[in-house]
Amino acid sequence: MTDEYISKIEEITGKDQRNRMLEIVRIMRRHDFVRNFMKQQNPEEVRFALEELGPTFIKGGQILSTRPDLISPAFISEFKKLQDDVQIDSFETVSKTFREQTEKNISDVFDKFDEKPFASASIGQTHHAVLKNGTQVVVKVQHPKIKELVETDLTLFRQALKILKLAPEITVVDPEEILNQLQESLLNEINTEIEIKNGLEFYRLNDHDGIIEVPVVYEEYSTQKILVNSRMDGESIKKLAARPLSDDPTERRLQKKERTYIADALVKNFIKQVFVDNFFHADPHPGNILFYRLKQDDPRINELEPTHEFEKKSGSIKASIKTEQKLPPYRLVYLDFGMMGRLSPLLAEGIANVIVALSKKDNQEVSQAVLSICNRTGEIDEEDFTDQLGIFLTPYLKQGLGQIDFPVMLYSIIKLCRKNNLQVKPEVTLLVKAFGSLEGIVSQLDPDLSLMDVARPFAKEYFKRKFNWKNELDEDLMAFGRAIKSTPQIPIKIEKLLDTLNQGRGRFTLRFKGQDKFIDRVETIVNRLIITIILASIILSSSLLVQGSMEHPAIYNIGVAGYMISFVVIIWMVASAIWRHFKK
Repeated sequence: MTDEYISKIEEITGKDQRNRMLEIVRIMRRHDFVRNFMKQQNPEEVRFALEELGPTFIKGGQILSTRPDLISPAFISEFKKLQDDVQIDSFETVSKTFREQTEKNISDVFDKFDEKPFASASIGQTHHAVLKNGTQVVVKVQHPKIKELVETDLTLFRQALKILKLAPEITVVDPEEILNQLQESLLNEINTEIEIKNGLEFYRLNDHDGIIEVPVVYEEYSTQKILVNSRMDGESIKKLAARPLSDDPTERRLQKKERTYIADALVKNFIKQVFVDNFFHADPHPGNILFYRLKQDDPRINELEPTHEFEKKSGSIKASIKTEQKLPPYRLVYLDFGMMGRLSPLLAEGIANVIVALSKKDNQEVSQAVLSICNRTGEIDEEDFTDQLGIFLTPYLKQGLGQIDFPVMLYSIIKLCRKNNLQVKPEVTLLVKAFGSLEGIVSQLDPDLSLMDVARPFAKEYFKRKFNWKNELDEDLMAFGRAIKSTPQIPIKIEKLLDTLNQGRGRFTLRFKGQDKFIDRVETIVNRLIITIILASIILSSSLLVQGSMEHPAIYNIGVAGYMISFVVIIWMVASAIWRHFKK
């Protein structure tokens, strides 16, 4: 990071915030940022604005590219093109930050430390290093004053939106929700302590789960601005998936078998994260998953394949009855634990319900399962929602997962839910987004493997594991007892019903679809009609009073007051009608 950039941060966090805010407003106006973003149009123009606005906004756009619940698929695709263009910090700056954070010199902790970083981004830069005990690590060091820059830019951005005075136009997105979510994500991103906790927990739950490996977090050397992880070998799994298969039939068959195994391992581990751990990697894109082969002299070459944790608990999945075999001579590595998802047991059960319902292709069951994982923001016509969801899902249920565009599907479902006063819980949208990212990798490795086919038995096993036969038996016995107790009362209740009908005291309540809306509409029409009749009466009465009382000022004034009241009410009714029209 250059001295010029540091001085810019000093300026922003000091007395010249006004100049920075004017700069934000000027750039937004030049690119028509507000209109384009609120209406989700011209994504390329919005990207240009973010790049001009600087590191905070570039990082914000990158975060939004992982949130299909907040912005449209077109914007997600465009924001993925955002590239960090940040000058690297000098070694003196890195040393100063490390000393301030750990109260130690770099030479006190590391035997070797590369002065030049191998990667640099908006938030920080990463160096290769070697600990005193010879362990190879990577050290992520946050840029100086980045926290102040992010907090100030977010505050100024919020003020800039107020200055621009958004017109009452129809918007596709909720600016307040997006700004709040973005602020939370950015502040979490610059707090390395959160990533440290996530890395430790993910390592405990997933390291050596089959061929899955996770880097070790060295908590004793990590702080709020410093992260030290073990160095992991490998290249992006995307390179393996994109590598053409051999022309030799035997070699080609082995390569296909290898890719199928890797795809299956990825899916099973991810579903374990969701249904067993309730803690999952929310950004499993190809850059965060590495692949490498073991060397012949590596002691791990003889490791046995353990029985999956979920399979141990259930004991009924096909893979669990296999005898232990040697693991294949390659590994998958998860990286970057800044964005993680966590599910409550109740929400995990709701998601399992959705998967089982989808596998049955039962629209009613799917609708009820979706309702259980959403927050209600108003009145809901469940029958109407079921019909709309059924029409929407019909073409998707006939397609293979490889044919489904997950960002488009998720965005459409979210719009459908919002239309019906439902808000999909953020944890669910994060899970579906992660599911879609992983599906992209899996479909490249093994186009024939369906994530739903693998998820379905896990969801069923989840219910078996949660099923408590003793409690269920107790409840069934209690229900059976109540039924036996009520049986002798049935003839008496039937006799009472017949007496009631015979005496003409029976009453039936009928409801029809959209009844409440229809009644509200009729009530509105009746009220307007009554007001119109009253206005007509007032105007007619006022005309008689004014015309026949020229010699009586008091009566004349009453007539004029009637005219004025009628005029005000008419203006109010017209303004209300116009407001309702624009609101819709």
